[in-house]
Amino acid sequence: MTLTTRLTTLAGVRHPIMLAPMGGSAGGALAAAVSRAGGLGMLGAADGNRAWLDREVPIVAAGTDRPWGIGFLTWMLDVAAVQRALEHRPRAVMLSFGDPAPFTDLVRQAGALLIIQVTDLEEARHAVDLGADVIVAQGTEAGGHGARRGRSTLPFVPVVVDLAAPVPVLAAGGIADGRGVAAALALGAAGAVIGTRFQATSEALVDPAIAKAIVDGRGEDTERSRLLDIARGSSWPERYTARTLGHPYLDRWRGRETELDAGARQEYQDDVARGAIPPLPVWAGEAVDLIDDLPSAEDLVPALAAQAEQALHRAGRTT
Repeated sequence: MTLTTRLTTLAGVRHPIMLAPMGGSAGGALAAAVSRAGGLGMLGAADGNRAWLDREVPIVAAGTDRPWGIGFLTWMLDVAAVQRALEHRPRAVMLSFGDPAPFTDLVRQAGALLIIQVTDLEEARHAVDLGADVIVAQGTEAGGHGARRGRSTLPFVPVVVDLAAPVPVLAAGGIADGRGVAAALALGAAGAVIGTRFQATSEALVDPAIAKAIVDGRGEDTERSRLLDIARGSSWPERYTARTLGHPYLDRWRGRETELDAGARQEYQDDVARGAIPPLPVWAGEAVDLIDDLPSAEDLVPALAAQAEQALHRAGRTT
């Protein structure tokens, strides 16, 4: 059985699995591996840094002849960055966290699929009004950044599916194996967006220590907070928190975010410089328990698809 959905048809991919465009860690090698395997590989371009794109786009372009895309953090984006990225002719562009309106016409005019990620129903309605080709409904179980007042994936996805119809919706947040992909399809989604699981692959642009932390991590060890953004001087908007694994600064400052003054932020940078804490938090979703190895993403995608097919078959049995 092949899982054919609106995503596979629209994007021209074999499996209803999309790589989350994780800023920095979803580079050209990872995106190419996911695409070669039949999923939709996405570069995590963040603000569209020219040097980063110039390095990573040739890798994905040379690594696959199948569809791939680029994802941006909309709140830190400018039109010039999108224009530069579109020169590489990605099959899809995903816009997340912020108002996508200034960039949607550019994406459509370039002939790329317009994918908009949403974290609440207001954003979902806005994405429909903007003419999104695909909407990603992100639940709070997701690793990395998401809405401070978001909703869990299980109840959020079907609400967005109903609101957005006939626009296809992808589920994101807490999906790390084929059973999660099957659950997304059962909720009415056209596929799943997967992040943390792909960070723990041989092609991901992450430090080996981060990959190991994900393999060793547990869901109950993850926590949503703005604290680490404040401590490291990141300018993420206040409405977005981030889910990470445990961190010394979470333990030290939990509940005292307002006390993180310039001196505390400098202390954080000093601790990074001397190797006392990692350069970046370990972004990880609640499904991190399901990750216990570091496979190639090219092997992982068909394995996830096969697991999803098996799960749907089991669910459909009457005896």
